[in-house]
Order: sequence, then structure tokens, then C-alpha cells
Amino acid sequence: MTARTHPIHDPTLEPRTPMSSSLKTPPPEDTTPGFPGRPQTVAFLPALVLAYLGSALAVMSAGFVSIPLRLSELDPVHKAQTLSVTAAIGGVVIMLVSAPLGRISDVSTSRLGTRRPFILGGAVLSAIGMSALAFATNVPGLVAGWAVAQAGFGATTMALNALLAEQIPSRIRARVAAAYGMSSGLAPALGSWMISSLPGDPVYWFGIPAVLVLVANLGLFVVLRDIVRTEPVPVSWISLARSYWINPIRHRDFAWAWLCRLLVTLALTSVSVYLLYLLTDRLGLDTAAATRAQGMVVTALFGAGVGTSVLFSWLSDRTGRRKPIVFGSVLLTAVGLLVALLAHDLTVFTIGVALIGMGQGAFVSVDVAMMTELLPDSAAAGTGLAVIALSYQMPQLLLPVMATPLLALGSGGPNYTALLAGAVVAAILGGLAVLPIRGAR
Repeated sequence: MTARTHPIHDPTLEPRTPMSSSLKTPPPEDTTPGFPGRPQTVAFLPALVLAYLGSALAVMSAGFVSIPLRLSELDPVHKAQTLSVTAAIGGVVIMLVSAPLGRISDVSTSRLGTRRPFILGGAVLSAIGMSALAFATNVPGLVAGWAVAQAGFGATTMALNALLAEQIPSRIRARVAAAYGMSSGLAPALGSWMISSLPGDPVYWFGIPAVLVLVANLGLFVVLRDIVRTEPVPVSWISLARSYWINPIRHRDFAWAWLCRLLVTLALTSVSVYLLYLLTDRLGLDTAAATRAQGMVVTALFGAGVGTSVLFSWLSDRTGRRKPIVFGSVLLTAVGLLVALLAHDLTVFTIGVALIGMGQGAFVSVDVAMMTELLPDSAAAGTGLAVIALSYQMPQLLLPVMATPLLALGSGGPNYTALLAGAVVAAILGGLAVLPIRGAR
């Protein structure tokens, strides 16, 4: 991928220096002065974080709480296998849309800007999919609704992630990424508590998050001073297909960082997707108690990660060091997974999850900052960030490949011990993938 420069129309800055030069690839020694962002109002950062939180709340409350609950009603015998298939189909959809939309967004000449149409359009599509989930009366209807919702989430997430690379200077990027991570960590806890406190009706389970994702992203749509391009760039089917690809031989550091995030996310997805069933089938809680316990466990995950997220994102920005923090955080995540594997009661299991949260608090913020700085072409943030997004979208597709045979081991029902052991191995391999990276300190 080579950097390309396209004219930009900036109505608020026309009397001053044109912004076309700001699209040049920033020098590796100092990414702050040359990044293509525009001056933003004080409302931008809060609106950005709230949009990310609203989107994460909707997708995680649905994927980790509402859909498992609904499948327990629609297909109680095969709920674990059906959940794997549902997650896989959602993963395929979000992978199919994210990278091409990233490329289209990069070269968009919409008067609304390059990212704003995808922020609002994705939120609307997500709300439509969530509405379909609310009224689904069978498994195919549930899967179809989730596929539509995931397409919308893919568009919105692509745009929000691109803003991190093109509107946030590198000197504060880890701290803003930490806010992203804290939003993602807070979303499952809020989602679990929210769903458990709502009436036992899918209309509430899916309808309330749909409203939240619309409101949150509408706020960012209003306040964002987006980049506007005026020179059209041809987009072919070949270029869209290439949007999935960054040469791992030419850009080895980026490839290793991408592999690290893929493996670590696969490990976490193995636990988060099956969390409700781990509490019911492995720890012996009934459905009502497990739903309440899920909120407590996810709160422990988030609460434990807040301190490490704030501390290590600040430390990373202050020192410029990324690799040691990423490596150490992944190892701590693996230790937490091991404790959860050995747990046979809720207390020990929650301790393990808290250790995972501590590791992930540091990992999510610093790893994102490191990956954006290893992007081969910072002027094509939508495409590059969409490729990064594949590293945490693909685990939804890979999860059935790993989980199905592990859950089938033995004859005593789903083997969640084998599943957790697989998660530990994936996390360790993810940590090892950080070591060959040379382009980050």
C-alpha cells in the first residue's frame, strides 16, 4: 500500500492554509504534526467515546446476553452449538462489510465527510437488525436479524476506529484508545445489568440497545468536523478485494501485531460468548441466578481493567513504549484464563476473570495505539483500520472451528474445561507473537 494524496475541502479553514498537505504520510519519527485530522470542538472526544460505548453496549448486550438467553428458549437442547453458528455467521457478515467500506470511506467525496455517513448509516442499520431480533420467533429469524445488525456495526465500528488514527494525535492516542477499551469493557457489564433488570421480553432485550446505539452515534454525527474530499478516486472491485490485504512479508511488524490481537481476541471470545453457559452448565447456577452473576462477573472484568488501562496507557504515551506492556498484559490474561479453567465455584471463577480484566485493560489501549503506528499507510486510515478490525472480527468465525471439537470431547455434555484450555493456549501464542516486532519500542 502506498500513500496517496487527495485534495480536501475544509470550509472552516479556507482562509488559511489548505489541508491537502495534511494527507501526506506522516514521518515515522513524529506522527503528530502530519496526521490528517481537523481541529475539533471540545465536544468531540466525549461524543466519540459515547458513540463507541453505545455501539459496544448494543452489540455486546445482544451477542453475550440477549441472544444466549433467547436461544435457551428457542433451542434449549442445542443452544451451545447454535450460538457458535450464530456467532460465526455474524462474524462472516462483519468481515465482508468492514474492509470494503473502509476503502469506500477513505475515498468518499460526500459533502457530509468521509466518516459521518457511515457512522449514522451503520447505526440505523444496526437498529433495524436489533428490531428484527426483538421479534424473531425462530432460530433462522434470529440469525438473520443478527446478520443485519452486524453489518451495521461493521460500518459504524470501521468509521469510529478510523477516527482514532486520523483525528487523534499519537501523543495521546493510547489514552484515547484506553477510553475505547474502557467503553468495550464497561459495555458487557452495563448490558448484563440492563438485561437482567428489564422485563423478560425480547422487545426490551433488543429494543433498548437499538435506541441507545442510534442516540449515541447521532451525537457524534452532529459534532464531528469531518474530512471532506473533493477529488473523486475510482474504486473497482479489485481495489475492494485488495482492501482485505496488507502484505505480511513487506510489513512484518504489522502482521505480527495483527496475529497477536487475533489470538488474544479468540481467547477472550471463547469465554465471553459462552459465559452464561459456563455459569449454568459448569458452575451449576440456574438461569436467573446466572444472569445476575453474569453482571457481577463482567463488572469484575471491567472494574479490574480500569486501573491498568489508565495507568499503562499513560505510561505508554509518556515513555513511547508499547511492546513490553502488550506482552506483559497478554501473559496476565493467560494467567487469569488458567485460574478460570481451574475454578469450580463462582468466587474463584470471578477472581480469574478479574485477572483477565487487569491484563485486558492494559492490552486493549496500548495494543491499539501500537497497531495504528505500524499501519503501512496512515493516509488510508479507513482501509488500514478495517484490516485491524479483522483481527478481532475473525475470532467470531474461528470460534466454532476451535470450540466445536473441544466442546465435543468426552461424553458428559459440552466440555467447557477443554474450551478454557484452548483459550489459555491461544493467549500464550498471542503473547509470543509480540516478540518479533521491531518497529515499536
